[in-house]
Amino acid sequence: MDHTLSPLEKAQLAFKPPLPLLLEKLSDLEQVPLDFSSQGDEIKSLFPKTFGQRGVHFIKGEGLKKQPPLKVGVILSGGQAAGGHNVIIGLFDALKAFNEHSTLIGFLNGPQGVIENQYKELTEDVLARFRNTGGFDLIGSGRTKIATEKQLTASLETCRQHDLNALVIIGGDDSNTNAAILAEVFLGKECKTQVIGVPKTIDGDLKNQYIESSFGFDTACKIYSEMIGNICRDALSAKKYTHFIKLMGRSASHIAIECALQTHPNLTIIGEEISFHNTTLLELTLEIANLIEERAKIDKHYGVILIPEGLIEFIPEMKKLIEELNPLLALHASKIDALPSGEKRKALLWPLLSQNAQELLNIFPETIINQLLLDRDPHGNIQVSHIETEKLLIATVRAELTRRGKAERFSPVAHFFGYEGRCGFPSFFDATYCNALGRTAALLINHGLTGYLSCLQNLQRGVDHWVPCGVPITDLLVLEERKGKRVPVIEKAFVDLKGMPFGRFAELRKSWGLEDNYRYPGPIQFFGPKEIVQATTLTLSLEHEKAPTTI
Repeated sequence: MDHTLSPLEKAQLAFKPPLPLLLEKLSDLEQVPLDFSSQGDEIKSLFPKTFGQRGVHFIKGEGLKKQPPLKVGVILSGGQAAGGHNVIIGLFDALKAFNEHSTLIGFLNGPQGVIENQYKELTEDVLARFRNTGGFDLIGSGRTKIATEKQLTASLETCRQHDLNALVIIGGDDSNTNAAILAEVFLGKECKTQVIGVPKTIDGDLKNQYIESSFGFDTACKIYSEMIGNICRDALSAKKYTHFIKLMGRSASHIAIECALQTHPNLTIIGEEISFHNTTLLELTLEIANLIEERAKIDKHYGVILIPEGLIEFIPEMKKLIEELNPLLALHASKIDALPSGEKRKALLWPLLSQNAQELLNIFPETIINQLLLDRDPHGNIQVSHIETEKLLIATVRAELTRRGKAERFSPVAHFFGYEGRCGFPSFFDATYCNALGRTAALLINHGLTGYLSCLQNLQRGVDHWVPCGVPITDLLVLEERKGKRVPVIEKAFVDLKGMPFGRFAELRKSWGLEDNYRYPGPIQFFGPKEIVQATTLTLSLEHEKAPTTI
């Protein structure tokens, strides 16, 4: 198929991301201690060979010394995030800098490619057309977890068959937990393959005092903020629509708060704040209805409201409803699926539900009832992310305004900004950050380390000052209850209600409700003034207004 490159594609392929000064020459390594997990004893029992490793960072050395060739495999795991291709390219370029005979192979369609030994060699010719591009289409991705004994054994055999020095897993919290497990298993089986992780997720919830940002977050927030800004301008122009915009972010509300700081909508709901105050669905509905009514009094029959994707799980009665429905759905799945409408499905469960659950279901439109009862995961549980929270809130707010006799000019419009943010051209920050993450992963490999996450610090400063580091994954693990078992996971980072980003947001939002202080970030800029092209997320800048923790 003939694919004619757009002018921007051509320019992006030619762009060379700048390097941190410490990565211009592959430097010496200095090891420094890190605090261990609060659940150290239990984590140590699960990871006896990799627990207790020291965090590392790189200092200026004498320059590159001749190294033996390395053979490395790489996986893209989980959902897409802008910049993934540049991680692979940075890894490739660094391996070739160590020794021109080094090789890189990409396992296809995520972890399943390792299990089934499906791969392709990644050469300069193959990689050339993917530099600074979005998406994961170079080798594909997948959500398979390498968890069972059979999968672990198959992965071990694949790495041995290719005689891999290392395997790099580019993924989120679950994928990098998997990297820790593989590193431990490989050491236990005396397999030489090192395992290195790279932090990826547009949700922004894979971060801590050592990992300042996951890649893809910057680009996604810029894409969403452009669209929100466009809608703010449309709302102000048409003056007759209230836009309910749900933003991707499976659990945490980082995207919502960043986009709010960028665009100044009339109302932004933060899931963590809802949870902290134990806000009910009725209270949230009243808050939105009150704002709409107050704006109507000053002849503003329009507005913009941001809603985080994970909100539904923070609302206390919704959490209880889901907990009540899950076992009933598993028990009556076949009967529910056979019924022709949401109302009939509700009627089937009605005698089995508590009074609170009945009252809640009574206010839901049929579409939401169907999403609750029909959209189930392989275990029979409700798929919370499929619930159209923005439409649920429209329904409850409309009912409240109707009760007040104030619904006549309420014209809501529902949006969900999700997949649009995952595969765009990476921003200057993400293109540069990801290239450096790949090179840092190669450094960790070259120094014989395994069970580490590649990361960089000082991201709020100019690229020259970024510091490449490695953090032991076991140091980030905690034990959580999942499906009745305590399992190791990398803990998600939620919005800190005592942190600077939320504090600034809370201060500014007071004037956004009634006043139209909309801000219009516009599209991502790839070329032009440095302060526009190289600008990072506002939340990252705000987080560094207090002294950062360094390793």
